[in-house]
Amino acid sequence: MTVTSTPSPAVQEPAGDGRKSAGPRLLAGLGGQNISLIGALVAVLALFGALNENYLSLSNMQVIAEAATITGLLAIVQTVVIICGGLDISVGSQVGVASVVSAMAFTGLGSNAYLGMAAAVGVGVLVGLLNGLIIVYGRVNPTIATLAGLAAYKGLAQLLSNGRAQGYVLNDEVFVFLGRGKIAGLPVMVWILIVVALTVHVLLTYTDIGRNIYAIGGNDTAARLAGININKYLVSVYVLIGVVAAVAGILLTARTGSGQPTSGSEGLELKAITAAALGGCALKGGKGGIGGTLLAVALLGALENGLTVEGINTFWQNVAQGALLVVAVVIQQRRSGARAVGLPH
Repeated sequence: MTVTSTPSPAVQEPAGDGRKSAGPRLLAGLGGQNISLIGALVAVLALFGALNENYLSLSNMQVIAEAATITGLLAIVQTVVIICGGLDISVGSQVGVASVVSAMAFTGLGSNAYLGMAAAVGVGVLVGLLNGLIIVYGRVNPTIATLAGLAAYKGLAQLLSNGRAQGYVLNDEVFVFLGRGKIAGLPVMVWILIVVALTVHVLLTYTDIGRNIYAIGGNDTAARLAGININKYLVSVYVLIGVVAAVAGILLTARTGSGQPTSGSEGLELKAITAAALGGCALKGGKGGIGGTLLAVALLGALENGLTVEGINTFWQNVAQGALLVVAVVIQQRRSGARAVGLPH
C-alpha cells in the first residue's frame, strides 16, 4: 500500500524566509557605513528641528542643498582620486582661481557668460594637468604636491584679483540662472550636483575605467602587471578634479555675484576630504563610493546649517569637521584591523 505524506510546514518555509529576508538584504545593500550616515543625518535633522521650528522648512532645506552643492562637487571628485590612491588638498584654491577667472573673463570679453565659463574650465584643465604631471612624472607624493598647489593657486587667485572680489555677474541672465534659478522646484545648482554625481557613479560602477581606478587604488603593482596604464589614469583623474573644481568656481561666482579669490573657497578641501572619508573612502585607496559621499555631504551641510541657525560660533564648525574626520579615519583603521602605531601586531 502506498502512503501519501503531507508536506510538513518545514518544507514550505524557504519561501517565507525569502520574504522575511528582503529587509535584511536591503540593509546589506545599503552597507553599514551608509546606514550609520543615514542614522546620523536623521538625528541631526531631528535635533535642530526640535530646537528651531523653521529648520525643517522647505526653504531652509533648499538653503542647505544650495550651500552643500559646491562641497558636494568637490567631495565627488575627491572620492575618485582617493579611490585611485591619491589625494588633492588644493581643490579649494582651484575653486578660487576659477571663480576669479570666470568673473574677470566675463567682464573683459564683452560680458559673455559662456566665454567666462569656458575660460574658467580651461584654467581648471591646466591646473589639474599640472598637478597630475608633477605627481606622476615629478614623482612627488600627492599630499605634498597638492599642498604646494593649495598655497600656489591661492596666491595666483589673489594676484589676479589683487585680493579683492572681481567683476559683477548678476546683470547676466545665464549667471543668475545658474546661481538662483530653479528647475522643477529644485535649484539649478542642485541639478548640476545630481548630474555630476550620477555620471561619476556610472563611470565608477559600470565601466572598465571605474574598475581600473579601483584596481589602481587597491594594488597598483597588480594593476600595472594587468596592463593598466597607471600614469594615464592618474593624470586624467587630476584633470577631472580641475574641471569639476572649475564648475564649482563658476557656481560660486554665480551664487555670490562676483569672482571670489578666497571667500567661499577657503576650507573646501577639508570639507571635501571629510565627506569622502565619512562616506566610506579608504584613505589608502581602492574603496569608496559616491552614495556614501553624498550622504556625508548632506550630514555636514545639515550640521553646519543647524549650528548657524542656532547662533553657535562658526569656529565650532571647524572643530566639528576636524573631529568628524578623525572619527572617520579611526573607524576605518579599526575595521581594517590596521596595527596601532608603536604597538605590536
